[in-house]
Amino acid sequence: MKTPGPGRPGPRVPGPLDNARLVRRPLVVAESCILPARVVPNARRAEVVGWVGDGLKIKVNAPALDGRANEALCALVALGLGLPRRAVSVVRGAKSRSKLLEVRGLSAEGVRARLGNRT
Repeated sequence: MKTPGPGRPGPRVPGPLDNARLVRRPLVVAESCILPARVVPNARRAEVVGWVGDGLKIKVNAPALDGRANEALCALVALGLGLPRRAVSVVRGAKSRSKLLEVRGLSAEGVRARLGNRT
């Protein structure tokens, strides 16, 4: 047998995954919904005011600087829904008062049920 020269790979050594079967499973996506929200930054206290049309009106006491109001908004909504902070994110409107929030782990009916029918 010849020895491999420069730039030529040596004999292939079998690795631990060579005989393993890679099974592709479908990605399971948890329930989620897109929630429209109207946000009031720099409020005296943070609270979910209630439903206005199909969306929520939410007051946060953080200023609208460097995304602080968005972080406070997501934390407040997650706390009100009983979800972890990472389950709520701003999808659209990061620099606007009208935002779209994605809530992962709950359907729209579940969000309405947990936040109540405040108006």
